[in-house]
Parts: sequence; structure tokens; C-alpha cells
Amino acid sequence: MTDLDDVRGLIIDMDGVLWHGNHPMAGLQAFFAALRDRDLPFILATNNASLTQQQYVDKLSSMGVIVLADEILTSSMATARYLNQRIPANKRRVFVIGEEGLKQPLCDEGFTLTELYEVNQPDKGINDRGADLVVSGLDRTLTWDKLATATLNIRAGAAFYATNSDTTLPTELGEVMGNGGVLAALTAATGVKPISIGKPQPILYQQALDILNILPEHTVAIGDRLDTDILGAVNAGIRSILVLSGVSTEQDMQQLDFKPTWVMQDIREVTIRLLACA
Repeated sequence: MTDLDDVRGLIIDMDGVLWHGNHPMAGLQAFFAALRDRDLPFILATNNASLTQQQYVDKLSSMGVIVLADEILTSSMATARYLNQRIPANKRRVFVIGEEGLKQPLCDEGFTLTELYEVNQPDKGINDRGADLVVSGLDRTLTWDKLATATLNIRAGAAFYATNSDTTLPTELGEVMGNGGVLAALTAATGVKPISIGKPQPILYQQALDILNILPEHTVAIGDRLDTDILGAVNAGIRSILVLSGVSTEQDMQQLDFKPTWVMQDIREVTIRLLACA
């Protein structure tokens, strides 16, 4: 097993790596203490689009870990930044399926949020105040009305984006439905597949690398999902650690044509490996 002494930065997933729901993983505080002791910069990069930067800072603080807001990058933030670079000023009305963690970054980037049943229907002479974009992220207050409004807007021509396409989300109760289930429903209703920004697309990792200002060959991603965290690392050209504390298992790797660089049990083992390189 190659050692980690040439690692100069980490991109770390959160759900299934640092916690299950509101239950911190064993060794969480020691893991971050090791990162600080080694003066090893990191970005906590998650596909979970439900919480804001500050909410993640507060969540970690409640678990005894202090991080800066600038050390957190969510798929919502990555989506808002991606769209801000590509969408003209006159096409910035967005209908959101998602929570504050998605709405705030979009507003921060200058987008206007539309409400339920604001739909472009110029041929019927009703209004032209619908959404130019529909963006879907994890939404634990999902309703039929939200799905209906998103469907109407997409069918009226709104571009369709997703923060991520995770089919499940690990919690302290087990795996529950993720944003991918919502995307499947909207795709079935509209015939339109969304452009997804989060892992396994490389965009989230590329933005994290820009923040770290570290070369890909000196960066390692840590995650618990082969189909998102690890494949995303492969797509971004960086090495990866699969921890077995979340969704994927060693048996799952047998079905794939890509592999993580290392497999470790959890962040406690990662801590031991990092300290051995200090």
C-alpha cells in the first residue's frame, strides 16, 4: 500500500464518512485534530444539497469539531457557481426543489426564485413569469405541488439541472431516498434528463481543487460511495480512499471497472495512516 506522505490536500465527503445523520462517526474529533496537526488543508465536499455552509459549520461544532465556512463546498454551491458562469442575466428565474442549502447559494449568485405554479404559458396568455431553470436538490419537504410545478416548467421549456443524482442518502436509520428518486420522477413525467453537477461529475472536485490551489496529483478524495465519491475522483484525475463506514462495500468493487486507490475501514484508520506519515 502506497503511503500518504505526498498528500498536500484532502477533499472529504461528509454523509457516511463523518457521520450518519446526526450521529458522528467514532474518531471524528481525532481525525480533524490530525489534519490540523499536519497542517493539511481540506475541503468538505458533499453532494447533500439540503444544508447551508453555516449549517454544516454548526453541525460539526455540535460534534466538537471547528471548521471554517470556506472549508465547506456543497453541491448546491457548486451548482450555483456553475450556473452563474453560464446563464445570462435575463434567464435567471429558477424554480427550486430543495431546501435552504440550495436556495441561499442561488440567491447569493443573483438568481430569482419562482413560486408554485409560476409557469411560462405565453400561448395561453396567462403570464410569462415562469422559471427559466428548474434545479432539484434533496428536499425533505417535497410535495406533489412542487413536483407538478417543476414538471410544468420543464415541459414549458425550462432547462433542468440537478445538484446531484444520488439515489439514496445514508442516515442513522439506514439508507433513505435521495435526490435521484426525484429526478427519476421528473424525467418520467417530462422526458427530459437533468444536467447533474455533483459527484460523479468532476465539477465539484474541480471547484474544490481551485479553492485548495493544490495540484490534483497531490490531492486525495475520501468518500463512502463508489458510484459518486470514487468515480468522481477518477473523473477529476485524483486519488481516492473508500471508507467502508457508509454505502459501498468491498464486494461492490468486484462489479466495477474502476477502483479507489485505497480502501480503509473508517476515518479512524485514515487518521492512523496520516499520523504515520507525519
